Amino acid sequence: MKAAVCHEFGQPLAIEEVDLAAPAAGEVRVDIKACAICHSDIHFAEGAWGGVLPAVYGHEAAGVVSAVGDGVQHLAPGDHVVVTLVRSCGRCPCCEQGYYGSCETQFPLDAASPLSSNGAPVTHGLRTGAFAEQVVVEASQAVAIDRDVPMDSASLLACGVITGLGAVTNTAKVPAGANVVVIGSGGVGLNAVQGARLCGARLIVAADLAADKLEAALDFGATHTVNPGQDDLRKTVKKLTGGRGADYVFVTVGAKVAVDQSYDLLAPGGAVVLVGMPAVGVKSEFEILTLANDTKRILGSKMGSSNIHVDIQHLVDLYKQGRLKLDELITERYPLERINEAIAAVNRGEALRNVIVF
Repeated sequence: MKAAVCHEFGQPLAIEEVDLAAPAAGEVRVDIKACAICHSDIHFAEGAWGGVLPAVYGHEAAGVVSAVGDGVQHLAPGDHVVVTLVRSCGRCPCCEQGYYGSCETQFPLDAASPLSSNGAPVTHGLRTGAFAEQVVVEASQAVAIDRDVPMDSASLLACGVITGLGAVTNTAKVPAGANVVVIGSGGVGLNAVQGARLCGARLIVAADLAADKLEAALDFGATHTVNPGQDDLRKTVKKLTGGRGADYVFVTVGAKVAVDQSYDLLAPGGAVVLVGMPAVGVKSEFEILTLANDTKRILGSKMGSSNIHVDIQHLVDLYKQGRLKLDELITERYPLERINEAIAAVNRGEALRNVIVF
């Protein structure tokens, strides 16, 4: 099958033939129809998080099940599925608390790979390897969806949507009437915005340096927008909230400056929710006395603390009811052969989500 292979960090991906093993017990093979480009894939391909090369990345995908291994009961050939990186045992302490994306017992990122080339192993990037015509994944990573959902839109549910929206609804459990700030208005940030809208937040302030992304944030439910490069974000938030600050601040980008400024935006009792993933080694500082004295909190959120086998179908229902925007997140569609163009556009800040279609 064809796949986009990373042979050297920071260099263009190569479109070439690779071999894919048949699904083993507990695994499924999926013919990929669409795979969105997430910043996590780009960070890996740039070497920000290390890893073993060659590798095939891509983890925000949708397709059709073509084969199942022994013991797989919840999926069958012909099923339309969303394919995620979330593998979970359902039994460890994290899974029992609902943090399936942080499962403590199952499947490290670079476990044995079903991918190879000329007999040599190829890393199964992010446990998924969906910048390819097919994938073999553990069955817990795939969720069956209604067949009338477009595959390109469905692919966004695998990461960007559940990560941003889930941070609001699952990790923070934002109550109606809360004042919310979302830093970053890319694919994840816009889903945090529409998550806050669905929760009934009173104020939803979107912050970004790009005017077009701020405009998109208004379409997704933001009540106010701020460009921190032009206006003082802290002063604006304080003014909009009567001097208190925000009840919740969602940092959906992996930039140190965004995290550093988030603490000062909080009202007493408020919470910063860290969603965006920075490079290894990035650190942030805060004034401990202020955080403790004002009962402020810092929460981490991986994959929106989502139970994908419940949350994804719920999101499909919201989409079909016209309450969740998916189609509007897609900036452009590309064939696999143009994946480097699609990645470059993302790096230039020109896309909410670019999608590779097969």
